[in-house]
Amino acid sequence: MLVGPVLVFGTVLFMNRMDDGLDKGHQEKSTELNVVKQEKPKPKKKVQKRKARPKPRQSRAPAPVTGLNSNLSGIDLGLSSLGVDGLDNDNSLLGNTQASVMTEDTVDTLPQPKVKGNFVYPKSAKKRGIEGYVVLSVLIDTDGSVDKIQVLESSPQGVFDDSAIAGLRNWRFTPAQYQGQAVKVWAKQKIRFGLG
Repeated sequence: MLVGPVLVFGTVLFMNRMDDGLDKGHQEKSTELNVVKQEKPKPKKKVQKRKARPKPRQSRAPAPVTGLNSNLSGIDLGLSSLGVDGLDNDNSLLGNTQASVMTEDTVDTLPQPKVKGNFVYPKSAKKRGIEGYVVLSVLIDTDGSVDKIQVLESSPQGVFDDSAIAGLRNWRFTPAQYQGQAVKVWAKQKIRFGLG
């Protein structure tokens, strides 16, 4: 059993000695090359002026659609499964609609003038022959009286405003109606002042 390992060890030593003898007998000639990398001069950067890009056009938002009525209570959507059985129709969800202020677009019946007051033509405008108009926003109360008045537009500006407000204060209206009840409403009234 010792013969195998001794034989392997001897073979390894023999081969190593033969290798050393080959290196001494053969000398090779070699050439040494040194490679030196030369740096190329860096090119100068050309500075170019940037051209101003035109700003993209911003499109305007589309104009709102006018003339749409917000009173949509009468639309039938054909949804028979959504019945209103068991709901009271006493406006308990809406609260007291008499205390709310509505617009001409939201009431069922518009206010109508019952009693019209007289308008006094301003003397200075009459002397100079000036004619014009005043557009007023009038808050009409539940009893038909005029509660507040605001000038929306006038031409010529400021000439007929006071006369229009004073004359309209004396007007009385039948009140606007919403679901059978009298309600406060803002209404527009145009008053024309003419000499002819």
